[in-house]
Amino acid sequence: MSSKTETNAAGLASRQELTTLVQEVLAEAGRQGASAAEATIGMSQGLAVTVRLGEVETVEHTRDKSLGVTVYLGQRSGSASSSDLRPAALRDTVRAAVTIAKYIAADDCAGLADPGRLAKTVPDLDLYHPWRLTLDDAIERAQRCEQAARDVDSRIRNSEGASIASYEGLDVYANTHGFIGATRATRHSLSCAVIGQDDSGMQRDYWYTVARNAGDLEVPEQVGRESARRSLRRLGGRKLATRRTPVLFEAPIASSILSHLVSAVRGSSLYRQASFLLDHKGRRVFAPHVRIHEQPHLQKALGSAAFDNEGVATAPRDLVKDGILQGYVLDSYAARKLGLTTTGNAGGVHNLTIEPGRHDLAGLITTMHTGLLVTELIGFGVNTVTGDYSRGAAGFWIENGAIQYPVEEITIAGNLKDMFLHLAEAGNDVDVRGNIRSGSLLIEEMTLAGS
Repeated sequence: MSSKTETNAAGLASRQELTTLVQEVLAEAGRQGASAAEATIGMSQGLAVTVRLGEVETVEHTRDKSLGVTVYLGQRSGSASSSDLRPAALRDTVRAAVTIAKYIAADDCAGLADPGRLAKTVPDLDLYHPWRLTLDDAIERAQRCEQAARDVDSRIRNSEGASIASYEGLDVYANTHGFIGATRATRHSLSCAVIGQDDSGMQRDYWYTVARNAGDLEVPEQVGRESARRSLRRLGGRKLATRRTPVLFEAPIASSILSHLVSAVRGSSLYRQASFLLDHKGRRVFAPHVRIHEQPHLQKALGSAAFDNEGVATAPRDLVKDGILQGYVLDSYAARKLGLTTTGNAGGVHNLTIEPGRHDLAGLITTMHTGLLVTELIGFGVNTVTGDYSRGAAGFWIENGAIQYPVEEITIAGNLKDMFLHLAEAGNDVDVRGNIRSGSLLIEEMTLAGS
């Protein structure tokens, strides 16, 4: 095996260079006896800066490269990885994977994705927007962000800092079915966390913005002011007595509710029979008005992908329609274990979205009239086998359709099956800063455990 990988002006190898390299890895797997193989080679670089109280706290330049290879000896598989892309290291990595495969028991479900499911075309999803962010510019933007937060109110007494980061990467995946696909993408972010204090004590909160294109980020001052506003509004938090009450999850944390759905319908949970939604395809799992669907081809979105981690073509699809579970979240292995077909979800879901309703957060607060608005979840108490849900929370008590006061040191509890079936509405204040896109979610009733 011979290779020469050079970097372009941006500091990353070209698509053709990485394509040549990954093809050489597959050829080497064949020479070492593999009946099939797949490999991903990636290169990335980034800059991250954190300032605190106006001073630079950390500066991190990164430049990474990686290889991941899986080989198959019939129905036995072995995987190995390396951060060294020199020819000898690539041969050694393939050899390690082959050695592992020799000791692994045969599995009838192991193997590459079915050739007919592989992506035939790769649409341009507009994921690559490099930002030539200089160190001086990064420091200045982070300082502006933090200073804007500190200037909001004299009660902002301290700061955990403001951080800015810019990342770009190129990954090329190939397998011995002849598939080769490349993904070049960027991700930029800015965040700030500050601490408010008054006679009632201290409270901390944060805000952040993230996008493929730096031009789509919120301006630094906006991020800083929002982090301060969120911290200040939590001052004077009270405890509540135990009760049953409607619960409204604010959009930035509502996606966690949908993540529990994904966990419950993921193939690995199903074939291990470790899901409270086992054998629920075709059954009602949400209120009748609920639609949850994947949108993998949205331009510039953080969860967009033309193909999954196995090269399988992605496509828009309903996971839940009219409240009824339409299917599962499967890669090829899980699909074979279940006697089904892959859904193109090796590596996760792609822009999973709950269809928004008529109201924004203010409208949902009015609709709820009386209940709990949750703005922070603490700890993790979710059992995906039974669906039991119990998490610490903080937020605001609502009466007469308006915020009355902040609350803290409470626990909200229920069962995800009941929570899904009694989802009253999803807000149109959709948070698009992640792979799961959700507005605020209003649950008709949960148990609030307090003092």
